[in-house]
Amino acid sequence: MRASGILMPVFSLPSLYGIGCFGKDAYGFVDFLQKAGQRYWQILPMGPTGYGESPYQSYSGTAGNPLFIDVELLMFDGLVQFDECREYCGAFEESRIDYERVRASREKILRAAASRFDFSKPEYLSFCENNRGWLEDYAAFMSIKASLGGAALWDWPEQLQNPRSEACAEFRRSHQKEIDFHKMLQYLFYSQWFALKRCANKHGVQIIGDIPIYVSRDSSDFWAFPELFMLDEKGNPSFVAGCPPDYFSKDGQLWGNPLYDWEYHEKTGFAWWKNRLAFNASICDVVRIDHFRGLHDFWAVPAGDKTAAGGHWMPGPDRKLIDELRRAMPQLRLIAEDLGKQSDAVQALLEYSGFPGMAVLQFAFDGSPNNPYLPYNLKRNTVAYTATHDNATTAEWCRNDPSAAARAAEYLRAEDERETVERMVDAVLFSVADTAIIPLFDWLGLDAAYRINTPSTLGDNWNTRIPYRLIDDGLAQKIYRRTACSGRLPDSHWNGD
Repeated sequence: MRASGILMPVFSLPSLYGIGCFGKDAYGFVDFLQKAGQRYWQILPMGPTGYGESPYQSYSGTAGNPLFIDVELLMFDGLVQFDECREYCGAFEESRIDYERVRASREKILRAAASRFDFSKPEYLSFCENNRGWLEDYAAFMSIKASLGGAALWDWPEQLQNPRSEACAEFRRSHQKEIDFHKMLQYLFYSQWFALKRCANKHGVQIIGDIPIYVSRDSSDFWAFPELFMLDEKGNPSFVAGCPPDYFSKDGQLWGNPLYDWEYHEKTGFAWWKNRLAFNASICDVVRIDHFRGLHDFWAVPAGDKTAAGGHWMPGPDRKLIDELRRAMPQLRLIAEDLGKQSDAVQALLEYSGFPGMAVLQFAFDGSPNNPYLPYNLKRNTVAYTATHDNATTAEWCRNDPSAAARAAEYLRAEDERETVERMVDAVLFSVADTAIIPLFDWLGLDAAYRINTPSTLGDNWNTRIPYRLIDDGLAQKIYRRTACSGRLPDSHWNGD
């Protein structure tokens, strides 16, 4: 079935409170997607972020980011007063997120909400009980971190680095109010998120979520379940994640995430992975898994190395994990991020899994007619993009790589940059790929100011916001027409509904 969607992080949504959230503007975006004839809204991971604000380095693989909690919905629920909202309404830049200011304002509002929240309400108690497997440890982890001024896990006092120690038990007893605060935030986050998702689904829009293959070392996952990872005798990671040296980086990329002890996971029937994917499948309709290659083999860098050059390949779970997931969750819908040059064995695993891979049109124009990302080389079981969150906007790409842009213009018969961007969008939509996802910044033809992330850099990422004025009915009509011409409208639209 041919379909299309738009890539738009939650944090990039318009909002009067400094960052995109789950309020009226998110519901307005759902309406926009329906008017535009889109079946999918692709988002990024929604976990709480730390240093660098990367959603791929979250404090938890399960918890939600409290900054996405909508303050006006809290007001309607009687948890926040009008004056508390008004103090921060419209006080932020509309195209950039100032995380420090947003956090400061939300802290005040959410503390006020906690002072009025009924911690005995049945819905809250049920949420806590149903999510006990991750919620208790996460709330304790965040409470300890807050008490230590935000210190990273490896800088905590040794007795608190062991979640089952008597010191941690005493902390839980003496800081129960703070732990309850973090549990309440998760209740509010997921209550608002599920309401938004129900609305999206009712409007014929499905959510494509995203999970990193690895978790952060500074996370409740690593703290609470160290047995899941490859550790030395002192309980520290013996190897960390990265990718090897290549044409683009002579030292490779050093990500630093702890690596999984796959032998342990196999002995448990991959229980942690099944629980993780089952949870993500419950909060989204489709789940994109980042760095799919790591399930076949992964680059292991000795902990302490300053670059990734000294790493080596180690085997992943390969088909064993795929088989377990299929048995446990036969209806699981995954998208495999398989970008870049992959070995025949990785491609064989992707074929075996049946999951669609990804193709990015910006990678297509190296001059080779055999480039797998050229539209005429795509496979049907593919999710095609002009760009992802890690790419430049296509307008920026045209300026940054003029040789590739010139080849794209010749291929697409485009006369200038604006036309190249528009025809890149069309090339994805009209390709044979079953699913086409276009970042909103490419539908708008935006430049470098609206790039979401530049890999391997810190300081100016994950802070892009799309102003209100850019998301209007005229854009929805334009997207609808191109979607209709490419045969990707949802069935409900064929009769003019």
